[in-house]
Amino acid sequence: MTRLLTHSDLTSLLDPAACLTALADGFRVAEAVPVAGQRVRTDLPFPGTATALIPGLLPGVEAYTVKVNAKFPGARPALRGVICLHGGADGELLALLDSATVTAWRTGLAAALGTHVLAAPDPSGAAVLGVIGAGAQAEVMVRGLRTLRRFSALAVYDTDAGRAADFAARHDGHVSASAAEVAARADVVLLATWSRTPLLGLADTRPGQHLTTLGADEPGKQELAAGLLRDALLVVDDRELAASMGALAAARLPVSAADATLGEVLRGDHPGRTGPTALSVYAPVGLPWQDLALAWLAFREAERLGVGACVDLLG
Repeated sequence: MTRLLTHSDLTSLLDPAACLTALADGFRVAEAVPVAGQRVRTDLPFPGTATALIPGLLPGVEAYTVKVNAKFPGARPALRGVICLHGGADGELLALLDSATVTAWRTGLAAALGTHVLAAPDPSGAAVLGVIGAGAQAEVMVRGLRTLRRFSALAVYDTDAGRAADFAARHDGHVSASAAEVAARADVVLLATWSRTPLLGLADTRPGQHLTTLGADEPGKQELAAGLLRDALLVVDDRELAASMGALAAARLPVSAADATLGEVLRGDHPGRTGPTALSVYAPVGLPWQDLALAWLAFREAERLGVGACVDLLG
C-alpha cells in the first residue's frame, strides 16, 4: 500500500524543530553516501521548467526519494509536483507526498539553519531581519529562523506590494520600498525571488551583515552580484552544483570562490564566521537528500498516527 500525504497532511505532521534537527544531522553525514544526488532540469514549450531530483539518500535510512517538479513563476503555487518515497529493500512505493509543501519546508528550514550558523551571534535579539521576496519559502524560512534566534524588527520587500503587506502583517514587520532599503535596515537578509538580475551588490552591504540567497537554484537566476560574492565569506550546500547552476554559475565565478559547504561548517571542518565584522553569504541550490530527510520524518509520523489515505496502486 502507498500512503498519500497532501499539503494539509504534511502541515499537521511536520514540526519545525524536528525538521531542523534532521536537516542539521543530514548536512553532517550526507557526503558519506557513495551515490551522488542529481538535479535534472529542462526548459519546456510552456512558461515554466521541469526539474527532477534523484536519488535522495542518507546514511541509516532504508529508503530513497525521487522528486518531480513543475516550476511556473506565474502560477500560485509556483511549484507543483510529487515526491516518491521508495523502500530501499525492494523499491516499494511507500508514499506519495505533495512536493510543494516538502520543498518549501526543507528549503526554507535548511536556509534558516545556514543563516543561524553563519550570521553573527546576537544574544540580545537586537538585530533586524530583512526579507526580499515574500513567498512560501520566505514564510518557512522566517518561521524556522525565529525558532533559532530573536530579532527586534522585520523589514520586507516584494515586487507585489500586496503580498509584501500581507507578509509584514503576519510577521509583525514593516514594508520597505526596495531591496536596497531592506539591506540598509537589516543585519540579516533573506532573499527568495525569481530574479535574473542582481538585486544587491557589495555597495548595498556593510561589515558584519549576513545574506542568504535562495533564488539562484537554476541556471540564469541571480540575486547577488559577483563582487558581493567574491568579497564575502561564501558558503554553499554543494560546490559543483553551485558552480554549474547556482549562485556561482550566475555570477561566472569558479568552484574555488566557495569558501566552504554548510556540512563542513557544521562538522567543524571549516570555522565559518571568524569575527563580528565579516560579511557572510549562504547560497544553497537544494539537494536531493533534503527531500528524504523531511519525507522520512513525515512518513514515519503518518504511519504512527494513521494520517493520509492508503491506496493500492497495483490493484
